[in-house]
Amino acid sequence: MLTIHTADLLLAGDGRPPLPGGAVLVDGRRLAAVGPYDVLADARPAARTRRWPGVLTPGLLNPHGPELLEQAYHPDPREADELGSEPLTGEALAALPMTEARRGAGARRGVQRLLAHGVVAVAGDLWRPAVVDAVHRAGLSVEQRSGPPAGPVTLDPLAGRSLAEAILLPLPPEGALPPDATGGADATFAVFDVPDEAAHVERGAATCVATVLAGRLVHRRR
Repeated sequence: MLTIHTADLLLAGDGRPPLPGGAVLVDGRRLAAVGPYDVLADARPAARTRRWPGVLTPGLLNPHGPELLEQAYHPDPREADELGSEPLTGEALAALPMTEARRGAGARRGVQRLLAHGVVAVAGDLWRPAVVDAVHRAGLSVEQRSGPPAGPVTLDPLAGRSLAEAILLPLPPEGALPPDATGGADATFAVFDVPDEAAHVERGAATCVATVLAGRLVHRRR
């Protein structure tokens, strides 16, 4: 199914000028075209349209994969009275009775929180099977890193970073994208309810309203 995702502003993530009314054309899991909404809609009149508020950007990379998913426990909402709602780390985590099932459930909740921040990839080696399974099932990619990143561990990849530093890959240039031997670029991006890039960086990734991974809408803010 062809779907056009459009927002008030499209930010390619690599310094190209913002594109008002920009859009991406998604064909299954593939990104088939990038450009002004009117151009894409005229070229593919049968495509379904999803309109989003704010800015459409590349998906984000969180550099704190192990710290957020293996060295932290994300409590179940039913545990909030006892454990609170923020991730448990350090001594609080060490004091928590932990099984692989509980670890896996916490990792799945952590992954959902990352998706709600427009995150499509994490960096750092993951080795616990329950965590690896949660990441794999969600479709997040795992990138290499040379060591622990500077700055505090946070769900927000934009904390202390520019958009160009926080994205996984920039969006392709405007125009149709012919499929290559591997099927072309994945339709992976996010949308944030902010008016422009400056507000995006200032307000952070918690403004995410939608995250799309390989053509799948994996997060939508209600």
